[in-house]
Amino acid sequence: MTDTTQAAPALKEIFDRARLKYFASETKAIWPPFDEKRFVALATDGLDDLGIMQRMRLAAEAFGATLPQDFGKAVDILADLAPRIRHGFASITLSEFVALYGQKHFDRSMAALKLFTTYGSAEFAIRHFLAADFDRTLAVMRGWAEDDNEHVRRLASEGSRPRLPWSFQLKNLIADPSPTLPILERLKADDALYVRKSVANHLNDIGKDHPDVLVDTVSRWDRADPRTGWIVRHALRTLVKKGDARALAIVGASGEADIRVNRFAVTPAKVRLGDRIAIEGEIVSTGAGPQRLVVDYAVHYVKKLGKTSRKVFKLKELSLSPDEAARLSISQMIRDFTTRTHQPGHHAVELLVNGQALARSGFEIVA
Repeated sequence: MTDTTQAAPALKEIFDRARLKYFASETKAIWPPFDEKRFVALATDGLDDLGIMQRMRLAAEAFGATLPQDFGKAVDILADLAPRIRHGFASITLSEFVALYGQKHFDRSMAALKLFTTYGSAEFAIRHFLAADFDRTLAVMRGWAEDDNEHVRRLASEGSRPRLPWSFQLKNLIADPSPTLPILERLKADDALYVRKSVANHLNDIGKDHPDVLVDTVSRWDRADPRTGWIVRHALRTLVKKGDARALAIVGASGEADIRVNRFAVTPAKVRLGDRIAIEGEIVSTGAGPQRLVVDYAVHYVKKLGKTSRKVFKLKELSLSPDEAARLSISQMIRDFTTRTHQPGHHAVELLVNGQALARSGFEIVA
């Protein structure tokens, strides 16, 4: 039988030659003097060897070389191009152009990023302005937190995250996160899940360096509001996985769990890439009263040099009465990611209840 399955295209192929040619043809339609051939040549130079963010920047640089040198005129053309791109991540190129060429045109750049973020997030671009003129840029972003458009409100939180993935860290906010707390305060009960996810991730960033700031902040919030309660639970996820007592108390899982583990196993014992493991177990409450429990599991991934790296995964949250039992079950496919490559060897798996490791099993990846 023929295997018809195909690997998903790499993320970098968002900026493939066909899309870059499309950029060129649409820009030509908007502004007839545009040099399509030169843009495509510049935007595809060494393309095969570049990752997604490098390709995105190369396209922005190609626009810089082929659009009018007057920044305002160039931005006007890109503003007309924005609704034609019809792809969120591909549209980030427009904001990257502003980051590269708009530093001397602050007000015009802020207006452009506010527009472009509604087509494809300007979260990466705004950080260049925060790095160059922090106070002035953050003042604008605090205003964005009041905007009617959820994409603009999200940018206020996402763009100012201390540790935004795929971008450089904002060292001053890692040292002192207080300047962005008014933004998070304004958005703590936002109607848009898109915004609430950003607020939770921003708070989680803060908690990695200042757990007390995170806990103190969310402790003051009205968690009876389901929108705020959702943010708080997701913001505390890293601290909960670490067994932080204050974080566990906030999510209702206070204190050391009185639990007996009847069974905990990972099957099969040996796997190859592409196989799926099953993690199963049973726990019984040995406490004198009801218990609220946060149950996770940790995999100790083998690294190239033989060391291991521990990653914690959510399993479930539950309440148990005295002597009540709960069965646990989850499956996970063993496959490589851009952020994690699996190595052969024994991978230990721990069962965590309220942050404590109560049982251990494992599986072996064979070449």
